[in-house]
Amino acid sequence: FFSLFFKMSFDALNEPLVIVVTILAGLVVALMFGPLRKTRVNQQIKLDEPKIVDVVNLADIEDEKICLCRCWRSKKFPYCDGSHNEYNKSCGDNVGPVVINK
Repeated sequence: FFSLFFKMSFDALNEPLVIVVTILAGLVVALMFGPLRKTRVNQQIKLDEPKIVDVVNLADIEDEKICLCRCWRSKKFPYCDGSHNEYNKSCGDNVGPVVINK
């Protein structure tokens, strides 16, 4: 029984229509879920500005280190407030801050 099923399956793969439908289905999935989809990383910070640039002068740093946000979810942006922890849990990402030591 299984040999007949596999023989029919492999024979069906040679059909041009099956090949075209499979390729189109793969493209649809890739566009919906893949890296080709364009989404905004920054969802909340200075959205009205065309480009966000924050300058931190080392002379102004009073602590031994600073942590800069890379997840775009910090309420203290550009500084990290730990928001990446909840974000990582929600989506499976592994983003963390940039840590600058004096």
